[in-house]
Amino acid sequence: MAVLDPVKLVLTNWDEAFGAGHLEPCNLPALPHPPEGQPEPAARQFTIGKEVWIEREDFEEVPPKGYKRLSPPQTAPDGATSAGAVVRLKGGYVIECTGFAKDAQCVVTEVHAKVFPDTKSGTAGSDSVKAKGVITWVGVADGVKAEVRLYDRLFSDPQPDAGGKDFLAALNPHSLQVVQAYVEPSLLQAAPDQKFQFERLGYFVADRMDHFSEHLVFNRAVGLKDNWGK
Repeated sequence: MAVLDPVKLVLTNWDEAFGAGHLEPCNLPALPHPPEGQPEPAARQFTIGKEVWIEREDFEEVPPKGYKRLSPPQTAPDGATSAGAVVRLKGGYVIECTGFAKDAQCVVTEVHAKVFPDTKSGTAGSDSVKAKGVITWVGVADGVKAEVRLYDRLFSDPQPDAGGKDFLAALNPHSLQVVQAYVEPSLLQAAPDQKFQFERLGYFVADRMDHFSEHLVFNRAVGLKDNWGK
């Protein structure tokens, strides 16, 4: 898991439920579907605590119709208030959004939620609270900073020089974006040129020249969605 546009999620009842400073070990398979006949690689190990990083797009102050991620309690025109959205932190716990904080520019700086302590993935109570969606995350305590280079098409036109067009006019100004991300601690062991799928984000490769354990660098090779016609 990786978070490319991070905002902090604070589990406000964590200390009450688990004790101040507690970090709960979690794991997920290294390969969801390992090749038949080959030994299954060791599971990825990480922890969850009071604070985690989530993708900014996984929270909406006023959720659009069909939104299945985090949103705070909503007040209807008749004054009735609904509960906040309930989602699962993948490999962790089910949580319910309770609120958020903004800065002076009205940018969301924190999302607040309560955790249901008996819902850890893989336990008997994991399904005791129904979640409307699942989101990926990285723990604040053990998440690792990484430089991520988001490569996209060099041209915004699929045929930039067809019909005598000036191909320079079709250069995509967003063909490269560099972001500071957080990734799972297992990626500290990533070797240059090693390939990974970052869940929900695409396929990435550790840069063969610039990546090393003290400065992780991953390049997006393939995204998960293609908006160009087939």
